[in-house]
Amino acid sequence: MSLTVTSYPMRIFSLLFILAGALCFHSFAQTTVSAPTQSLDSRIRAEVAPFKGKVFLYAKNLDTGETYSYNGDERVRTASTIKIAVMIEAFARIAEGKAKWTDELVLTKAARYGGSGILPELSDGLRLTLQDCLRLMMLLSDNTATNMVLDYLTTDAVNERMNSLGFKATRIMRRVGGGGESKEGKLDDNLKRFGLGATSPHEMVQIMEKLERGEIISKEASKQMIDLMKREQPRYSIGRTMPDVPMASKYGALDSLRSCVAILYTKRGRVAMAITADDMPEVNWSVDNPGYLLISRLSTILTDGLAK
Repeated sequence: MSLTVTSYPMRIFSLLFILAGALCFHSFAQTTVSAPTQSLDSRIRAEVAPFKGKVFLYAKNLDTGETYSYNGDERVRTASTIKIAVMIEAFARIAEGKAKWTDELVLTKAARYGGSGILPELSDGLRLTLQDCLRLMMLLSDNTATNMVLDYLTTDAVNERMNSLGFKATRIMRRVGGGGESKEGKLDDNLKRFGLGATSPHEMVQIMEKLERGEIISKEASKQMIDLMKREQPRYSIGRTMPDVPMASKYGALDSLRSCVAILYTKRGRVAMAITADDMPEVNWSVDNPGYLLISRLSTILTDGLAK
């Protein structure tokens, strides 16, 4: 009988021990729910801290809605990423019947500008279609092709389109290399501050999200634009170490700046991001520019941190 009396308290103690363990596990689970977000922020900041320059970024998992921002609402120089806005205006003109892909554009000395692209190597008087120039602009970031398209569309028309679509931060200031200044480019010190164009990482991600969801111009036009961006040839920054991950992108570069806007189609979600590294103290035009390498590392961290 004494064994029975003794075992009853022991059973109570065992039950209490199991209950306490369960409560501790529940408490641990609760504290780790927010850990991924905290970890992502600490990883981003640790990566950015030693970088010689300024960093601005915004990212969003388009499937879960989870976002991350680091100076993401600051207005930044676009370099060639503004060509996304030029592309949208061209597709809008086609949809409205105000232009045709077969419209001819002529290569002139006035349109020529060096840097990226192939057209500066070709002869004046060369005739290309609007579609050809647009493809050169987006696939090779051809600056001369961009100027030919802008001479046809005008910089003000590009800005008016952005405004009509609700994008208030994204503006083109002039043609590549100068000339064709827009009304926005003539305001205050916009030309001196931004050069070719201005945007914010947050707004660039919004543009990419709307394109991906088929909400700009039409589903078909949006799909064609995303498909075009999937064929951009360089892969120097976002997705650099993820060659097997499909990506729609547009990159940009200046002496002290590197930037990229992209959607990475990972197995754990579509992650859209816009990253700008500016004010770098040294000019380095190799594929191993510190800005490119930083953006590559940040894209890996963001993809990992925002994945499902």
